[in-house]
Amino acid sequence: MTLLVSWLATDKKGTPTSAYIAADSRISWGSVGFFDHGRKVFAFKNSPDILGYCGDVLFPSIVLGQILEMGDRGLLFPPDATCKERFDAILAQLMHQFQHYPHTVEQITVDTLQILHISRDPLKNTQFACYLMEWRRSSGWKSEEIDPPQQVGVLKVLGSGEREFEENLMRYEKGLDQGTSRCVFQCFCDSLFNIKDYYCGGAPQLVGLYTNPKSSGITYGIIKNSQRYFLGALVDKTASYEGVEWRNEFFEICDGSTMKTKKGAQKQPDVMRRKRAVL
Repeated sequence: MTLLVSWLATDKKGTPTSAYIAADSRISWGSVGFFDHGRKVFAFKNSPDILGYCGDVLFPSIVLGQILEMGDRGLLFPPDATCKERFDAILAQLMHQFQHYPHTVEQITVDTLQILHISRDPLKNTQFACYLMEWRRSSGWKSEEIDPPQQVGVLKVLGSGEREFEENLMRYEKGLDQGTSRCVFQCFCDSLFNIKDYYCGGAPQLVGLYTNPKSSGITYGIIKNSQRYFLGALVDKTASYEGVEWRNEFFEICDGSTMKTKKGAQKQPDVMRRKRAVL
């Protein structure tokens, strides 16, 4: 399954400033085996939209990449489309593709599929919207809009790791960093690195949106255990690290070359973290 967490960040006045989706990287085949480098989050390059999924892996792995390319090339919605219009276009494309999915594979498909979509309005740059698209074998497709919190807070938690994250978040929210974006991400990483759920694991992966009117979705590089990861994949040491915004488990802005906190970036120690059980 998955641990997928989404949240909205606000300033001291309660005005939204950014939104994020974080996920683990493990894809498993029951208790037979697992692969810790599977992509679960997506960021559009030419529009302020991000996606994440949990549940069935095969269908979203095939289709979400297509939807991303269609959106980035103007084949899915116009540049001035509202959040709702972009959501409707994505949902329509998903359902259209799903209609052609062969029924003969139903017995090897997980019974549920959940896809989260966070979008920022193209004109009102502090207005975010969050939608959940869900398919269940027993009832088919349905969708809903998720009300945003009034201040920094979680939008939606999905996957088999939900319970462990929620319990850990109660502990983190008693700390000094409660009510901050880094509190949520630090809790996510601490939960993932110490999780008991066999179906969650691998490196964190992260996508986000800012309120900059001209910005689009952002895919972050992640520093974990002195190694670089991008969308769950290990980045070769000889590669160039420019052009990617890097974060570590503390949500600190990092230098991709040194893997240290970037010069001038704020230090954000995690005083609530536990000793790692998972490396």
